[in-house]
Amino acid sequence: MDKTKMAYSKDEDVLHIVVSEGKEADSIELSPNITAELNESGELIGIEILKASSFLRDTILESSQAKILKLKKSYNN
Repeated sequence: MDKTKMAYSKDEDVLHIVVSEGKEADSIELSPNITAELNESGELIGIEILKASSFLRDTILESSQAKILKLKKSYNN
């Protein structure tokens, strides 16, 4: 597979990222609402994010705020 694929279900607010084609044999909860999907060899084939819209919003806001604060500190010094 040469490109990662993503699918978003607006009704369920679930983002599914396909890293590699293959049948899911196992999964591991990475954190609440985030699951890694694994094939029979234990290789990552996908990621599922529940409550995706709030996760992405919060992650982007947190990352942006941290970078802005860092920039302000370096600008003021």
